[in-house]
Amino acid sequence: MKSQMKMVVAALLAASLVGSNAYAGDPPAPAKKHATKKQPPKPTVEEQINALRQEFQGQIDSLKTDLATKDAQLKQAQQSAADAQAAAAKAEADATSQQQATSENAAAVTTLQTTVTDLKANSVSLATTVSDETANLKKAINNPSALHYKGITLTPGGYVAGETVWRSKATGGDIPTAFSAIPYEHADAYSLSEFYGDARQSRVTLMAEGKTNWGTLRGYYEADWLGTGISSNNNQSNSYVLRQRVIWGQAETNNHWAFTGGQLWSLATEDKKGISNLSGDIMTPQTIDPNYVTGFVWTRQYGFRVTKTGKYAAFGIAAENPQLIYTASLAGNTPYAVIGSQGNNGGNFNAGINACTPATSIVNYTNQTEIDNVGNKIQVAVPVYKTVNGCANIANLSFNEAPDVIAKLALDPKFGHFEMFGIARFAHQTVYPGETTDRNLYGGLTDSVTGATVAPALTTAGSYNNNVTMGGGGASFRIGFSGNKVIVGAKGMYGSGLGRYGNTTLADLTSDSYGQFSPIHNLSGLATVEINPTPRLAIYLNYGGDYASRDDWGIAGTTTSLGGPAAVFCPTTAGAFTCTKTPTAANFAEGGKWGATWSTPSNAAVGYGSRLLSNSGCNSNSNPGYNGGASTGFVPGGSCGDQSRDVQEITGGWWYDIYKGDRGRFRQGFQYGYAVREGWSGASGIGAKGIDNMFWTSLRYYLP
Repeated sequence: MKSQMKMVVAALLAASLVGSNAYAGDPPAPAKKHATKKQPPKPTVEEQINALRQEFQGQIDSLKTDLATKDAQLKQAQQSAADAQAAAAKAEADATSQQQATSENAAAVTTLQTTVTDLKANSVSLATTVSDETANLKKAINNPSALHYKGITLTPGGYVAGETVWRSKATGGDIPTAFSAIPYEHADAYSLSEFYGDARQSRVTLMAEGKTNWGTLRGYYEADWLGTGISSNNNQSNSYVLRQRVIWGQAETNNHWAFTGGQLWSLATEDKKGISNLSGDIMTPQTIDPNYVTGFVWTRQYGFRVTKTGKYAAFGIAAENPQLIYTASLAGNTPYAVIGSQGNNGGNFNAGINACTPATSIVNYTNQTEIDNVGNKIQVAVPVYKTVNGCANIANLSFNEAPDVIAKLALDPKFGHFEMFGIARFAHQTVYPGETTDRNLYGGLTDSVTGATVAPALTTAGSYNNNVTMGGGGASFRIGFSGNKVIVGAKGMYGSGLGRYGNTTLADLTSDSYGQFSPIHNLSGLATVEINPTPRLAIYLNYGGDYASRDDWGIAGTTTSLGGPAAVFCPTTAGAFTCTKTPTAANFAEGGKWGATWSTPSNAAVGYGSRLLSNSGCNSNSNPGYNGGASTGFVPGGSCGDQSRDVQEITGGWWYDIYKGDRGRFRQGFQYGYAVREGWSGASGIGAKGIDNMFWTSLRYYLP
């Protein structure tokens, strides 16, 4: 700015000088002729220059003053600009800070608004929760679904039932069906139907459950009134015993290892999912019949098991209570064996017996002198009898060698449930080969005709232990369709000595011709279809069967029977006459005495389903004859000793929930069953068969 002002001043000075010089060099203009007038003297050039100098100096001073003023103003402006710039920077910083604060305030406002919204929602949720908890608390107080005691949750359950059954052929089994006792054709019971109604299937349950930091402790008890006590009857009070169905304790870790002991559903029984002990998780048929359906594989017995359950698979191994079901025909000269007994009075098993029936057999003949009608002395044959008591035990208990061992693998893919299992069983006995049926009756006697000793022992006297291992396995599947509105399932089991795990409880073992255990091969199978068209209605259809193989030892050369002796009169003097069954007066006169003779031993029925069993009465309409032995009723004339080959049943029905809600469940059910029992053919190829048509109704109220 200063240099600009200096240049302006210099330019003004130069212009003034140039103007002065030009004015001084011009010729003076001609004077006008006027009247003469005295003129003031003209300034000199020096005076003009001085005047100009003064004027210029004034202008210069004025310019300097202006420059100084402007310089001051410029400085002031620069200061103002600097101040303004600083103020602008400060304002910008303040603006940035204000913007940030504004953003933060906006975020804070948004957060505050969100918090307020959440608080409102939480308030509503809290109010709802408080309301729900209050309602739940009131419900828990007024209508508790479980009871709490010292950190343990107690859940009672069960139902009361009023049920009926009608069968076209009488079995004497009440509500449960004794499938192995379905009468054969032409038996007395086959001509009569039966009807029963009772509430014995009513059930009580109690679950106790407590949580720990490592897992869960559980205990469960379940009972009904389907047991049979020694004095229980239908005479007046129907005072049947309270039956222990299931009772167990369990410890389960957080990673689902479970250790369970007590009376359980067998590990061989199918589960709905994984491996469980809870009765509601067991895949029992939906029948009203407490004996379910033929082909169903199950037991309820003591067991200790270890299981590991995952999301899609479970594995378990168990040791379970053993019991042998032994059925044998021992009509031949079979050695005696010890396999079990009735309960001991000093123990806790049932020592009662139904009845002891004396079995009297003629074992020899002796002499009695009499006078005939013409006065001659004659020798009359007098039978010599031997009586043996045969007692039928209410429950025979086998002397078991070891527990049954069962292992199972269960798979649960998304489309169904699958199982595979195996069973190992063990049996032992003591065999006395020198003690046989014929020897006990006739041993040591002499045949009067041959002079031979009757019924010698098969071997020398003594005993030995016989051990048998049995077992087998099975598999099952259940697959749901249409959202489990239709469920299809099947299960099968096959092996030796597995009859007790089949629903009909056919025999596990029989006896061979040496008195030793001979395992029977068993087969059980069940197919199921369940339809659930509505949440209240369940429809089911089952077809199954149990089978016991033939184990016939009656054709071996050692399975012989002497039968009863015949009276024979033999001479006391050698050569006097030949022993005869029809002596004459001359024979008596020559002298002799009565004795006994046995025919040539013949093959006899030994084992299970022997072809030598007499089944002449199985398909006969002959008149019945009174049986004074174990029965107080009548049996058909002839004999029907047929042993069961198989029992099959097709059954179906429905359950309808009339009410299902907070107050429990009220159900109505109906079931129809068609069962066929077939026996092994015996002598002359005659076999037996029985058919029963059965109807059940049920009305139940379940605790909520």
